[in-house]
Order: sequence, then C-alpha cells, then structure tokens
Amino acid sequence: MTTTKKLSERQSRILEYIKQFMSEHQFPPTVRDIQAGCEISSTSVVDYNLHILQRHGYLRRLPEVSRGIELLGEHAAARSNVATIPIYGSIAAGEPLHIPSVASRHSDEFESYDVPLSMVSGRENAYGLRVKGDSMIDAFIADGDLVIMQPIDAPNTGDMVAAELRDGDEVTLKRFFLEGSTVRLQPENATMEPIRVPAENVKVRGRVIGVIRSF
Repeated sequence: MTTTKKLSERQSRILEYIKQFMSEHQFPPTVRDIQAGCEISSTSVVDYNLHILQRHGYLRRLPEVSRGIELLGEHAAARSNVATIPIYGSIAAGEPLHIPSVASRHSDEFESYDVPLSMVSGRENAYGLRVKGDSMIDAFIADGDLVIMQPIDAPNTGDMVAAELRDGDEVTLKRFFLEGSTVRLQPENATMEPIRVPAENVKVRGRVIGVIRSF
C-alpha cells in the first residue's frame, strides 16, 4: 500500500522512533517504549497516533500483542537479521497449565513473532510461549513475557524447561533437576516450593533460549 498521507510532526516522530528502535533491537517497541522515547504525555495519545499511522498504511498492529507493530511498505525494516517463529500459546510460571501440543510450525492456527536471528541461529524449530504467573520472577521472567524455546527431550541439569506432567497433560516452566528416579522442577521464586514427580511422569518439550520482556 502506498503511503501518501502527510503526517503531523508527532506522527512522523513516532514513525521514526519505531524504525530506529527496530533497527537497534530487531523487535518492535511497546506503546510505553514509544511514550517514553517520544516524550508523549500518555499511552492513550500514543495509541491514537498509532491508529492514524495504521489507517494510512504506514504500519500494521496485531491486536492484544504488546509488541505487535509491523512497519509496511518503504518503512519496513530489512529482515535479513530477523527470524519469524510461531507462538504456541501460554505456559505457566506457577502451577501447571494445559497448552496444546506443539504442532507444525507452518500451521495458520498460530500467531507468529519476529525475533533477532542471533537468538535462534543454529536451533531448528524454535518457538515461543507466553508466560503466565510469577514463579520464575527471580530469573527475571515475569507474567506476560515471551520465552523462546528450543525443542529438546534430554535437558541438562539446571536447564529452564517447558516440562509436561504426563498424568495431567499439563506444562509448566521450571528449572530441571534429575535426582535419582525423581525430577525436581524448581521455581525461581523464593516464596514457592518445587514440584517433585517420578521421572517417568515428566516429558521435556523444550529449553528456554531467550526471553522478550512484555514492557
């Protein structure tokens, strides 16, 4: 789509900030990033101007995604250093949470997300999960963050993993420790107790290789 609509000074500044941010970080800014970076009084003002930029074809916004901004046309950033990964739903950083089995990465059923190529380079079939809960908060992984996963089934001791509890068909985000015939799934939150289950009842779906904060 050709963008010919003349922008206000504020809209031009927002557009330029988004381009610069994406060039430096390889992922889009949040509304709060834009508010701070462009010294705008409120997030509602940012949201209003992003709506105008979208209406006139400068960008696209994904609903209910904190970094869901995609530049369009001549403003689109070069993608040689960006990889697109699928997002397979949510994972609990707290109590176990049911999520669907990891499906084909080519399925249209799943949202996708652009991440720096360096984050997934050499790791095939990387995917993302959105974090729910705060049991990994001491590892600086908070509710709403996106964890980037590498599919594995044989983790090393201390790896942060997506562990499926076979009995309940549930998955939780914890550190993995094999202790004899038992697996300890350890939270990174001093106020929470570990989950201990028989080793045969645990299947590791993937290991965390990166985190993208939600703010």
